[in-house]
Amino acid sequence: MLTATVVLDPAAVVAPVSRRTFGSFVEHMGRCVYTGIYEPDHPQADEDGFRADVLALTRELGVTMVRYPGGNFVSGYRWEDGVGPVAQRPRRRDLAWHSIETNEVGIDEFARWAAKADVEIMYAVNLGTRGVQEALDVHEYLNHPEGTQLSELRRANGAAKPYGITLWCLGNELDGPWQTGHKTAQEYGLLAAATARALRSAEPGLELVACGSSGSSMPTFGSWEATVLEHAYDSVDYVSCHAYYEELDGDLGSFLASAVDMDHFVDSVVATADSVGARLRSKKKINISFDEWNVWYLSRFQGQEPSADWPVAPRVIEDEYNVADAVVVGNLLISLLRHSDRVTAACQAQLVNVIAPIRTEPGGPAWRQTIFHPFAKTAALARGSVLQTRLASPTYDTAKHGEVAVVDAVATYDGEAGDLVVFAVNRDQAESVELTVDLHLFDTDLRLAEAWTLTDDDLRATNTREQPDRVTPVPVERVTVDGGTLRVVLPRVSWSAIRLHRAEPIG
Repeated sequence: MLTATVVLDPAAVVAPVSRRTFGSFVEHMGRCVYTGIYEPDHPQADEDGFRADVLALTRELGVTMVRYPGGNFVSGYRWEDGVGPVAQRPRRRDLAWHSIETNEVGIDEFARWAAKADVEIMYAVNLGTRGVQEALDVHEYLNHPEGTQLSELRRANGAAKPYGITLWCLGNELDGPWQTGHKTAQEYGLLAAATARALRSAEPGLELVACGSSGSSMPTFGSWEATVLEHAYDSVDYVSCHAYYEELDGDLGSFLASAVDMDHFVDSVVATADSVGARLRSKKKINISFDEWNVWYLSRFQGQEPSADWPVAPRVIEDEYNVADAVVVGNLLISLLRHSDRVTAACQAQLVNVIAPIRTEPGGPAWRQTIFHPFAKTAALARGSVLQTRLASPTYDTAKHGEVAVVDAVATYDGEAGDLVVFAVNRDQAESVELTVDLHLFDTDLRLAEAWTLTDDDLRATNTREQPDRVTPVPVERVTVDGGTLRVVLPRVSWSAIRLHRAEPIG
């Protein structure tokens, strides 16, 4: 058996755990909205047409924030199409996903859903085909209390109080040639800065996200962030990161180490942002909004020709996730937590059906995909502050990332509640690993409270409509806490979460 060690110190704090780390994403794409969160003819539809089973799973997942309404969709979206009497709303072509948008669900409906799910809205404005005036208009509709044309329109549409949305995305992936309204970094940086200044004139306390690169493989990566922030640094609070991972050509070893790439991505964007800040002689720090991330088998999707017709809510990228995918998702969450000093908002893309932890069938059931479980457990258990982890682990060679650690881990500590949680993955495909966690720097007696692992003899096992609980977390079989040391055996290709609790209150 392989061995690895972690030393933890409750005083070695990275940053508080940001609840916005556990965000999700609802885009008008495929079946995410229609027959996903919204299906008025479903047996479990509520009075607003929302699926109660999906709402319950969203709450169980622990989602705290949802980015809406896109995504590529937003770059051609007219927000005013989705307000007012539903029967009078226009049907529009969605160029991003070659489908028809009925506008049956708009911002008022989504805000009602978000209130039921108890999630914060991160609203994205269209800076692809639109600009400053439209951003001000939708802000007036959503956030201005009363007494203006658009705030009174909102009130007439049934929302007497403003929605109070504080986190706003200034467009989406405008570095990408596929994006409707694609722009150069210079063009986008000037537009983002102008839009940010206008929105702050309307409401000074807004938090604003500038578009970073669509991915670290983009040819303009780095230079895009630098140019955009040269224009917008003083006007925005965040720059976005987007990243998707998949197993390619049977290279499971590289895939299991995907978090190595996420670590490098975050570190690179932070370095670029800080470099711009230094040149501008600014004391301000730009944070990271990692507002699209997940496992996505993009290679299966690329090259597919759109259908000749323009369907409504077609089945688009409904990936079925296996055990290895879930382990990678758990590891990506470890990476996000590890960077909590700068990554203070993140959104797994997407919530339902479209590369999602929740799947549904029209008129039928909803169920948890394998990737649901590490997200739900991490969202439930990660509290307090993220601790620095001094990790010593065996390594293995990968074709994509070079030499990487077999074990990756992060820990959170809530001193007030007395909870220490260790999240760990074993990337080895053959061997279990005994992980030893040194707790001697803690000034209290910690006892085992719960320990979960997600693994399976069949790494390709999935959850389906017929077998919705084929893959679930199970209690860790081999774990002890004794004499200030936690010892846990991590099965091969596994994600685990171990919560320790203080035996007696301090003081």
